Amino acid sequence: MGGFFGTVSTKECINDLFYGTDYNSHLGTMRGGMSTYSKETGFNRSIHNLECTYFRSAFEDSLDKFKGNAGIGIISDTDAQPLLMNSHLGRFAIVTVAKVNNKEELAAKLLEENMHLSEFSSGKINQTELIGLLIIKGKTFVEGIENVFREVKGSCSLLLLTEDGIIAARDSWGRTPIVVGHKEDAYAVTSESTAFQNLGFEIERYLGPGEIIRMQANYVEQLRKPNKGMQICSFLWVYYGFPTSSYEGINVEDVRYNCGKTMGETDPTPVDCSCGIPDSGTGMAIGYAAGHGIPYRRAISKYTPTWPRSFTPSNQERRNLVAKMKLIANRQMLKDQRMLFCDDSIVRGTQLRDNTKALYECGAKEVHMRISCPPLIYGCPFINFSRSQGDMELITRRVIKDFEGAENTNIDSYVKTDSPEYTRMVEEIRRRFNLSSLQFSKLETLVESIGLPKCQICTHCFDGSSQYTLETINTQS
Repeated sequence: MGGFFGTVSTKECINDLFYGTDYNSHLGTMRGGMSTYSKETGFNRSIHNLECTYFRSAFEDSLDKFKGNAGIGIISDTDAQPLLMNSHLGRFAIVTVAKVNNKEELAAKLLEENMHLSEFSSGKINQTELIGLLIIKGKTFVEGIENVFREVKGSCSLLLLTEDGIIAARDSWGRTPIVVGHKEDAYAVTSESTAFQNLGFEIERYLGPGEIIRMQANYVEQLRKPNKGMQICSFLWVYYGFPTSSYEGINVEDVRYNCGKTMGETDPTPVDCSCGIPDSGTGMAIGYAAGHGIPYRRAISKYTPTWPRSFTPSNQERRNLVAKMKLIANRQMLKDQRMLFCDDSIVRGTQLRDNTKALYECGAKEVHMRISCPPLIYGCPFINFSRSQGDMELITRRVIKDFEGAENTNIDSYVKTDSPEYTRMVEEIRRRFNLSSLQFSKLETLVESIGLPKCQICTHCFDGSSQYTLETINTQS
């Protein structure tokens, strides 16, 4: 996925930009970049690879090279960015949080129009450059961004650092968020509201789907009104979001707690205590303990000093090893206990299999698992949260194929909570991972915990229900 931060101030903005961007680090792991603008020195840019380090340590020693009162930063899971571009619209830097499913098609079309592609990441098309080229096809920045909304199949939110402030545009269906913050001498925009608090910004508002604004140090100007329809990603609350962040005014930790509490209140399973798989399962486990009337215990801890997030390495085998090494079980708390663990999701299941084996080896009498979202049955075509290469990487789809004898057969029956097919699928996943019991949150519970109408939340990965297909997603006016 990825996250960005941008700010315009009446004074030097480098510290706000640096720490504000760093507060998006949980959203991406591949590359980080910053760009600033000063009337005296113009644009400055730096990009670092983050696969073996962290944003803060990569940039801290080079901060003095940045000058200016306006800047944008990015933590990216995709391409090297920000990119600097010069066009009839003026000079600008661009960062994107995007998933462009039709990159090859767009690149071919642009080349036919005598435009050229110069940015490549690992020999592949840089999707941020594609988006920049679509923008400069417009007569204005707004018209160019509307080109992006119309042409890109997938999703795209972006920031443009121009010679006249920062332009922010939220994805046309609002799949990824942008929040605006303000303090006495500056405005800022970011993917994560967590970035604001310690920098002294107060949340002013959340951009609507497709809304475009221009931001100066002392005012925000709306350039395009928001669209009526919204499909914000529900997985932001389930997994990606930092506990103190809010999307559409709804706090991440509140949603996780409410999911757990609802499950705890309705689950008759006798257990001794609940524990969260760090970090995104913790809020749910605390809620489950409250709803079930049992203690919450930290029977697993994450070793944070050296181990980054589990999917940081590009190699899947190495990601699996990192996932195993960073979690340490507490034998004293596990011995002879009927343990119930809460986690955000099950994608491939490799990590869960290893964790379950280790918990039994540490003396747990029973290992029960509760998941804060429904089973993941469809890959994400909009923000690609799991980095899966296809639906068949999902444990659910492999189980369904084994049952049905072919891929993509009778999928709808397995989506329906408590249907015979659903129940059989969940039981098979439980058996394969040697769990004492396994339950997933119902889709209705997740939607209720978030608190938005179902029609405003994208739940495609759970039920394939997004009414906006890749062919029609960008036709909204």
